[in-house]
Amino acid sequence: MKILHVVPAFYPSSAYGGPIEAVYRLCRLLAEQRHDVRVLTTNGNGRNAVIPVDLGREVALADGLRVRYCERRSRQSVSPTLVKLLPSYVRWADVVHLSGVYSFPTIPTLLACRLLGKPVVWSPHGALQRWAHSRRVVGKKLFELACKAVMPRTVVCHVASAEEGDHCHRVGSVDVAILPHGVDIPALPAPPGSSNGTLRMLYLGRLDPIKGIENLLTACRILLDTSRLKWSLRIVGGGGIEYVRQLDEKVRELGLTGQVVMPGAVTGQAKDHIFDGVDLVVVPSHRESFGLVVAEALAHGVPVVVSTGAPWQAIEALRCGLFVSNSPAALAGAIERIQTMALREMGLRGRDWMTREFSWQTIATRMEGLYRGLETRVRAC
Repeated sequence: MKILHVVPAFYPSSAYGGPIEAVYRLCRLLAEQRHDVRVLTTNGNGRNAVIPVDLGREVALADGLRVRYCERRSRQSVSPTLVKLLPSYVRWADVVHLSGVYSFPTIPTLLACRLLGKPVVWSPHGALQRWAHSRRVVGKKLFELACKAVMPRTVVCHVASAEEGDHCHRVGSVDVAILPHGVDIPALPAPPGSSNGTLRMLYLGRLDPIKGIENLLTACRILLDTSRLKWSLRIVGGGGIEYVRQLDEKVRELGLTGQVVMPGAVTGQAKDHIFDGVDLVVVPSHRESFGLVVAEALAHGVPVVVSTGAPWQAIEALRCGLFVSNSPAALAGAIERIQTMALREMGLRGRDWMTREFSWQTIATRMEGLYRGLETRVRAC
């Protein structure tokens, strides 16, 4: 099968968090299953940075996986070259997989697929979800209307959870396929070394207001004031300069500089070892379409405290974490409660769960089935 992925940015770009990693891993697994996979993307790596890649030809990242990086001219994904190349790539493909919503490639890709009669799997990666402080709501509604106007006949909205699927109506009457992202299952890590009685916590992900990091910091202040628990927290990730500065100020204002460190974004081999020596991962988001870091933590055998803004209700039933409100008081209570539990055993139960249901091999096979179903529908029309 010939599969085209159209995405605003792609590996080795690291500025956009989990979605890029998820698309990259899916493409590699599909190529390993002997599909012909091409990616049409830009060289963007955040608002003001680009990745150093060849812009003049396709780049082979693996057997069966070729990427055409196009020059990003402005903002995060505006690329005239991408639009110029798009019709030939869409014409080549049996199925087109579009990632993202409110980005430059979205409307041209939908229009090209409509004109050329190609089926589309559309992964919003959480963009259609709203929360109390969502920005540019009116502009997003106008963008959604434009998407509806150019929508091809055969579109499936691929979401990672039922909660995310509830928001797909924003782009029209489309079928919804719930298929979580996969996760690599590493070799079983050794138990964390001695912590001298300190609970070593980790936040890993994009630094953005929707992630609820301020609530976690306030929860840590509550722990200092009301608990004898010894703890430390690493906040690992990148974000906008102004917002990172605000978080630094928040840490100082709350008097947490002795226990909280913010080393910035971590990529490559350094990220492979980010869970080493960690007792607990905390995900305090206001809203998550999936929350890849939860799966990554559990795959490494690390238990989690996850907010109800993420679709991970099953962690409590499977006894590999706690699922609570992201209010500071609830987070503080959950952290204090979980440190009395058997953390290693909780993490291993989570790892078994990830191996059974979330391995990339399993997810890629299910995605292949979705593609083939769409291809069959188009041929039958």
